[in-house]
Order: sequence, then structure tokens, then C-alpha cells
Amino acid sequence: MTERPLFDGDQFDYIIVGAGSAGCVLANRLSADPRNRVLLLEAGGNDNWIWFHIPVGYLFAIGNPRADWMFKTEPEAGLGGRSIAYPRGKVLGGCSAINAMIYMRGQAQDYDRWRDLGLNGWGWDDLLPLYKKQEDHFKPDGRFHQAGGEWRIEPPRVQWDLLDRFIDAAEQAGIPRIEDFNTGNNHGCAYFQVNQKNGRRYSAARGFLKPVLNRPNLVVQTGVLVEKITIEKGRATGVRYRHPSGQVLGAKAGAEVIVSTGAVGTPHLLQLSGIGPAQMLRDNGVEVVLDKPGVGANLQDHLQIRPIYKVSGVKTMNSDYQSLFNRAVMGLEYLFKRTGALTMAPSQLGAFTTSSPAYDRPNLQFHIQPLSLDKFGDPLHTFPAFTASVCNLRPSSRGTITLDGSDPAKQPKIAPNYLSTDEDRQVAADALRVIRKVISQPALAAFKPEEYRPGAHLTSDEDLAIGAGAVASTIFHPVGTAKMGVESDPMAVLDDRLRVRGIDGLRVVDASVMPFITSGNTAAPTMVIAEKAAIMIAEDAGR
Repeated sequence: MTERPLFDGDQFDYIIVGAGSAGCVLANRLSADPRNRVLLLEAGGNDNWIWFHIPVGYLFAIGNPRADWMFKTEPEAGLGGRSIAYPRGKVLGGCSAINAMIYMRGQAQDYDRWRDLGLNGWGWDDLLPLYKKQEDHFKPDGRFHQAGGEWRIEPPRVQWDLLDRFIDAAEQAGIPRIEDFNTGNNHGCAYFQVNQKNGRRYSAARGFLKPVLNRPNLVVQTGVLVEKITIEKGRATGVRYRHPSGQVLGAKAGAEVIVSTGAVGTPHLLQLSGIGPAQMLRDNGVEVVLDKPGVGANLQDHLQIRPIYKVSGVKTMNSDYQSLFNRAVMGLEYLFKRTGALTMAPSQLGAFTTSSPAYDRPNLQFHIQPLSLDKFGDPLHTFPAFTASVCNLRPSSRGTITLDGSDPAKQPKIAPNYLSTDEDRQVAADALRVIRKVISQPALAAFKPEEYRPGAHLTSDEDLAIGAGAVASTIFHPVGTAKMGVESDPMAVLDDRLRVRGIDGLRVVDASVMPFITSGNTAAPTMVIAEKAAIMIAEDAGR
């Protein structure tokens, strides 16, 4: 990384806006060609805080303005009128610096569905080699995994008797025991694989950006808010950004501007730049450059329904954490062995299954946690309990990201529109029934599980859907707000090479490009999107 002052009018070939999961991959790949002058701009700061690196640090990073954009949704009818926190990473590495560290590709059919829309090169067989290219996997088998890439993947470094028995109960309920969720078929129950190395978080910044900071053709600037993409005669020519000094400066892009600010930040920046639904832009005082109704539409997210079960006779994090002595032991175990509770991802155990026979592949994902709390940021409960979070993998509800005025520093309006369809409400009700079936199996009987939330008294479809909404929150997987699609789709923002239709020299590379959400955690798919994008960018430049 070249450390030097930036000046108004600086010239680069590629300007990447956002140093998150996708931006770090792009900066690595594009700067590998010494002919490319690359500028990477990040609104957050450096990841030089201890809690970015100790895995359990997500508890301190989420909800902290040092690490989190601190977004909130509009009041959500499906959640009983609640407005909920909508965490997004604001630091080098983006969400990969504060997320659950779960390595999950999704299902082969997810990508084949993209391909079948007419999006060439986006099928499972197209992307599997790119997933493998990125990996430094603890168990390379050649077929699905390999070692030697930048993205470290390891098994968890802590286990709980409660979770081991949950695997047994899931098997008794018809959910098979498996070893690997990442073969294209994730039906089953297993411990998650995580993006860690020797008990430390492995963010995109650590894996992809930091090893190449010495390249003279890569300039990285943190603490800058990009306020607008400059567009001249139908071409993106650069960006205007606010420097930490307060100055508003410009940078020029000879080849492309690449927006990688995520499913919230990307539509917001495009809209501030005059690209979006024309009437909405006018209503917010923004001059229309390109009427693009799909910008900010098609928001999809995995809604996390969080049933909590009290237990007895088994160890949970709730009981352990109440003791100062136990916390000291945890700290010492981490310090000397890099194992134990401080290495924990938010969820250690996963399960994928169907909510009903109407689905031919898993449409539910469980994140099982040996702890419970009312919401992130609140203290753990004082009684022993575990959380059996479940989300609908392919929701039919669609939300929006829209401007709330023309001030770039003001957060957009986020309206996920959770549980707004009959199908999603039915899946929510059935998901609670599925978890009750697992909990009732003999393998867990010794722990006397008792439903604490939403409550065993809820039994009808309507009551269960309402109860689900009362205990639900985002699981941090927003996608789709600048989707790629075929030319005949009026809501498609991008072509299948991720270029903005109607503006030359402008590309979007992040989770917002997904036409449909993947069936699992979205960090790894976002990074493979960036891997593919880097190849296409080089091809389009004739490199």
C-alpha cells in the first residue's frame, strides 16, 4: 500500500469503493497486475482493535460505532411494529471483521437458478473452481476443497455436550449427521466450519488485503466517505469523497469505478449519484442521471427466529459466564491454548432441513447456540438455556433501500418487509414446529428442555407466525438490491458481467448483485462473486 496524501483530481485506473469482503478480494486481484493503478476507499478505520481479532469480539463490535454503521430498519409490521438494529461492518474487512465467521457456500441449485435466468457463467459448476481457488482449507480433498489460497477455513476449537446431544436429537428427528455443508448439498446437521486461523478471526482484510499492502500500485485510504460517483456523458469518471480532514476531494478512474459497499451502501451511493427510481430521487432532492427502478429494490434477508429453551443438568455459556472465575479461566485458556469459549463463533452448530414436504431441498437453516439473551448487546440470561435460531433460506418477502434526503451522511431508509407474504408466515410457523420436533427427541430428554420463547402455548399457524415475529431479528444477510439480470428484466440493474446497464465504466461487486439469496450464510458467496468479477474486469480490459 502506498502511504501518501491524496489530492483532488488524483488519477487511477480502478477505484474500488468499499474495503469489505468483496473490496478486499478485488484490491488483491486487480493490483496483482502492476499495470493497474488501484485506489481502495473505505469509510471505516483500520482493524487495529483487539476485538476484531478475538472471535468472541463480535459481541463488542456489533452495536459499536467503531465497527458498525449502526443502521436501523423502519418499523416492521411482521415483527410486531419493531424497528431493529441492522449491523453492517464499518472497518477494513467490512462485515467479515464482525460477522459469525461461518464458511457456507449455499446449495448448488442456488447458482444454477441464477444461470437458468440467463446469467451466463454463474452456475455451481462455474463457481466451484473459484471457491476452491480462494480456500486454504484444513481438510483439502481435491474435489470440493483445497489448500493454499488466501481464505483460511478451520474446524471450531470448542465443543459442548449440549450441542453433541442436539446432533443426536436431529438425527432421531430425521436430519442426518454429516461432515461438510459445502458440497452443494447442505442437508444435515454438523458443526460449522469457520474462517479462523489458530483461534483468531480471519477477515477478508487479513486474508486478501494485508498481504499485498506493499504493492506500489495500490493506494488504500480509510476514514473517507464517498458521497457521489461522478458521471459525464453516460460514463462513470470517478468519485467525490469526504476526507477525514473535512475536505471534499475527487479521484478519477480511467477504466472503471467499482462499487462494493454492500446491499445497503451500494444502492444508497447509486441513488445519491442519481441512479435509481426517478420519482424517489426527485422527492429527495437528487438530480436524476438514470431512471433505474431496481436500485434499492429486491432486498432479501434471512430473518432469524430465535426460540430459546431452558435446560438443566448440562453446561451452557449462560451459567459459565456468570462466574468471574470461569471468565478468567476462559481468558487463560485462550491466551495459552487458543481454544475454548473465546474462539466461539456466534453459532457453533448448524442444521439444514425442510419446513414441510412441499420443499424438495432444505429451506430452513438452524444456528444452534449454547447460550441465550434477549437481543445482541443485552447480557446473557442468568438461567441455563440454549437458542435454536432458524431462518427461512429463500424468503419470498422483498424489501427496499431508499434515500432519506440527499445528505450522504444520513443513513438510508431500510425496510426489509419481513414476513409480508403468506408463504413466509407459513414457513415461520412450520419452522417452530420443526425445532419442537427435534427438542422432543430422547437424546435431549435428560436436559428437560422447556420452551421459554416464543412459548409452548402457541400452536396455530397464525399464533406461531406472530410469535416468530416477536422473537425474530436479522441474521445479517441482506442481498439483492442492485441485482444482475437479463436485458428484458426492467428491475435488473446489472448485466451478467456486473456492469450497470446505461452507465459505462461502472460496475457493482458485492452481495447486492444476487438476483436470489443463497441458501446459507452469505460471506463466502460474496467473496466468490468478487473473485469472478476480477476475472471479468481483466477480460473486459483486454488483459
